[in-house]
Amino acid sequence: MNNDAKPIPHFHICPIIAIDRHSTIEPENYSCNRKGLRTPGALGESQITMKSSEADILVVSGLEGTGPQHWQRRMVAKLSTTRFIDLTDWQYSSLDEIISQYARAFILAHRPVVIVAHSAGAILAAHAIPRLREMGLLERIKGAFLVAVPSETALAGLADMDPKFARVPRHPLPFPSYLVASSNDPHASLEQSADMALAWGSKLVEAGEQGHINEQSGHGPWPEGMMAFAGFLSRL
Repeated sequence: MNNDAKPIPHFHICPIIAIDRHSTIEPENYSCNRKGLRTPGALGESQITMKSSEADILVVSGLEGTGPQHWQRRMVAKLSTTRFIDLTDWQYSSLDEIISQYARAFILAHRPVVIVAHSAGAILAAHAIPRLREMGLLERIKGAFLVAVPSETALAGLADMDPKFARVPRHPLPFPSYLVASSNDPHASLEQSADMALAWGSKLVEAGEQGHINEQSGHGPWPEGMMAFAGFLSRL
């Protein structure tokens, strides 16, 4: 990475916030020790502006979709305004086709949209921005919570993937975003994740040694991630 690049803000997880529709998320100026989430300075008036019940939370899976115990499925089961974006091709073999399928979910949204994307699903969210802008749908997106984003190097080795998909867009995302990264993700080093966060303008959330943050790494239940997501919502 460029040594002159500005530092990426880091976050930690704090066990005092909740995303249940009947609960209140603490304002972002709460005190919290090094084991918890603490933002690197205020982003306004420390007021909560969004809860999960006030958004259409659209969930995007990674390569080969999401298993039955994946944390994304648990999120969909818990939060009533959350649903998966259905794709017919979880190998991402045709970028144009999956962007068309992805965009249809935004046409059906009735509330402000928050994207929750895992792995290659986060890459799809970046690829789809020009199409959503053309369709007049981009302004519906209020934020994106991106988890375990694979590196372009990792995508390049996938034979069934559309080569256009594997070329990861590096333009800044036109909406607020968190990029949650594991320090031992087999598909992206922490340095690669930090570089991607810098390119996209995302706030980097270091999750520690969590693998690819999927079922294989033990992330069916992922309470720390849900807390981080609640914190993200509280800042929108």
